[in-house]
Amino acid sequence: MSYVGPDILAELEEKIISKEQEITSWFAEKRSKLKMPIYGSVDIRDANWKVAVVDANQFPAGFNNLQDGDIGEHFRNAIGDLRHVHIWPEAHTRNPAYVEHLSALSAILEEEGYAVTVGVLETHEEVPVNIEGAVPDLILLNNDLTDGPLPDLGVPVVPSPKMGWYQRRKSSHFKAIQPLVDEISQLLDIDPWLLSTQWFVSEGKCLDKDTCRTLLAAEADNFLADLQSKYDQYGISGTPTLFVKNDAGTFGLGIIEITSGEELLALSNRKMRKLTYGKGGTEAEDFLLQEGVPSALSWDGMVVEPVAYCANGRVGGWFYRANAKKGEMANLNSPSSVFIHPHEIENPAIASRRQHWHMLVAEIAMLGIAIESASL
Repeated sequence: MSYVGPDILAELEEKIISKEQEITSWFAEKRSKLKMPIYGSVDIRDANWKVAVVDANQFPAGFNNLQDGDIGEHFRNAIGDLRHVHIWPEAHTRNPAYVEHLSALSAILEEEGYAVTVGVLETHEEVPVNIEGAVPDLILLNNDLTDGPLPDLGVPVVPSPKMGWYQRRKSSHFKAIQPLVDEISQLLDIDPWLLSTQWFVSEGKCLDKDTCRTLLAAEADNFLADLQSKYDQYGISGTPTLFVKNDAGTFGLGIIEITSGEELLALSNRKMRKLTYGKGGTEAEDFLLQEGVPSALSWDGMVVEPVAYCANGRVGGWFYRANAKKGEMANLNSPSSVFIHPHEIENPAIASRRQHWHMLVAEIAMLGIAIESASL
């Protein structure tokens, strides 16, 4: 399936450049009222006619895929003059890439002068926790806490354990950023649809119940019809698509795409198992149905999407996720994906897009994470 539409973002690039000072002031005002997340990463889709964050990670892996940037400086601004930072990772992982990620994250912090230790610590009634008698000044949480919250460790923990997937919901993020997207769109005098994805949530294991699934299929059809109206408005050809995913975070597991409500009614047992499977074997109960945004970006014959890494609410590093086996609408996060550094893509248009539109939506997402965290 091919998607063709106007390059609205290119047409509006002069506008975002001319409003740069106003945008900077807008961010400064927002950040002054929020505690910015110590770190996070976002997956971005750029269709030429719109750009949007489609996933926002509070406990990011993948630091080993970064090659340059100023993320260390942003970490220092967030952490300050503390000395000992302990990284609390995912437990029981033998994934070599995750081990490389922990090594890269440690190296970034060590480069800033911090003493770094890594590991899941034994928790007892005695607090604070310690590493061979040494009490860390800060615990940097790199575990998404799907299985439940942490006990009191007697040491400051960032990000807040309340942002763990045991209670955080993907939809909470998109709810948090929508007023921000509306504000920045008003500042730029553009349609907010150009900077966000549309979505809704199905709750209470609805897909397990025939009557409920029938109602959900009708809701999906109405949603897709609204998307088709937007496609018609902007002269976009291609079939609108919905992604159905676990609202409680999945590591890319359990994601399917549909182009009609009928496809929900006709889900095979295999696809239903895929959809309801969650990390650690927990069953998904609530589902996020989210507008699919095709990627118009490509390099070396592969569809690519930008991934931004942030610290202290600022973008500090990038890479592109690329996948030769996936199409422009597909989820690129699969074993066949590869990672490309920005300097490898010799395309000034892509570089300019990254510095303006991609940076904008990534840093709005960090404001959204701050709002989410404050609300828990």
